Amino acid sequence: MAGKGELELRRTAAQMHALAAVRREVRSRDSANGRKYLREFTDAFRQYDSILSSDQLNDKIGAASTLLIGDYHALAASQRFVTELIERLSQGRRVVVGLEAVLSRDQRILDAWWRREIAEAELRRRLRFDRDWGYDWSPFYELLLSARDHSEGIYGLDCEPRNDLRRIGSRDRHAVAKICQMRQEHPEGVVIVLFGESHLAPQHLPRVLAESLPEERTLTVLQNVDTLYWQAISENAAAIGIGDRTICVFNSTPLEKYESYRLCFERWNNAADDGPDFTPAVYNLIFSLARSLGFSLNSPRNGTQPKFLSDSLPEVVTVNDSALPELADEDALRLKDQNCVYVASINTFLVREFQVRHAAQETTRFLYHVCQGMVKVSAHAKAVEDALAGFGASLLCPAVGTDDAPVSEAGQLLYHSYLAGQLRRTSIRRMFLTHVDSEAAAAQTLAMIGTSGRRL
Repeated sequence: MAGKGELELRRTAAQMHALAAVRREVRSRDSANGRKYLREFTDAFRQYDSILSSDQLNDKIGAASTLLIGDYHALAASQRFVTELIERLSQGRRVVVGLEAVLSRDQRILDAWWRREIAEAELRRRLRFDRDWGYDWSPFYELLLSARDHSEGIYGLDCEPRNDLRRIGSRDRHAVAKICQMRQEHPEGVVIVLFGESHLAPQHLPRVLAESLPEERTLTVLQNVDTLYWQAISENAAAIGIGDRTICVFNSTPLEKYESYRLCFERWNNAADDGPDFTPAVYNLIFSLARSLGFSLNSPRNGTQPKFLSDSLPEVVTVNDSALPELADEDALRLKDQNCVYVASINTFLVREFQVRHAAQETTRFLYHVCQGMVKVSAHAKAVEDALAGFGASLLCPAVGTDDAPVSEAGQLLYHSYLAGQLRRTSIRRMFLTHVDSEAAAAQTLAMIGTSGRRL
């Protein structure tokens, strides 16, 4: 059995390879990186006090009268967490929602949409959402729809100047003034506030709110804080407590966070192009998985290594529903379910929407095919390929929080056997490289996975 240190190394090696590359790129593009206001958030949350069960998490949320929820703007999971929370809390409590993404000067526009006087397209245009906010509209609009259906009101909380970090404290004070207004107008409601995570350092917005509403039962709800993630994942914790008034929930990995931010930069810098370029993200996953398993990128021959892996990299194509290529039924179904599919026959990734976990799964399929020499594999190899795809998805993007993305049972077994040291990298590499030409050969490989799992 692997020791705890070795287990953690196995669990995080592939993620750290992938994360390092995208983090360097994001930080090189982010001019705000390293500013004092942002450092204060990072410095405030380096340790946690307790792991929270699902019941404990719900009790803490249920006891609060105001929820300050940290938003990683580029990550759709951040907004979808709040969407689900609104729907859940509204079943037993009155709910009112405040949003940083909407300037309070535009409240009348938001109210007109609330009254169904304007449609989605006009709301987006008049809020200048793409120009002034710039993040993905779809998950934000899902949140708005949920708030309109399940809450007593939606309020814009932000003000200008948004891009001047020297005056960012004034935005905290402005937001608190608006939260006080929400409390005055909805004295019995639970106030749900979604604001950028850096604003939720204890000395930032929470301090101003405590000074203005000292009787308020405020709970700060962080999401996916990097430093805490690496500690919590070793305990398989979906939520943790930090003192009495702060919790952190996990619904995404750091890799998903930074890839979502990098893709935002791509969209901002290529607004006139046909769409975002997913190629760097896909290649980063390929290289990270290969390196973590000990595969060479430039081996001259197949055998114990794939031949010239770096020369076999797939084309990555962004597609939409109006321009889908003709696909085999299985590939078409995977694209519909996952928004991302690797088509081995043409060595191409088709991406409709980039979701790291699904992309990691398809990345592993590519690695399997390049290890097989880029020739058509037998039908008997399908079960082995599926198991390896599930293994790769879990290795690069392990499930966190409420993530229930489907992974094959054999893939999960293979992942946990690898983590526990029952299967070593050489055994995993052999599975990628072995040609499965018969039902018996497939059964032998799957039996190896099953035997290692029974020893756990």
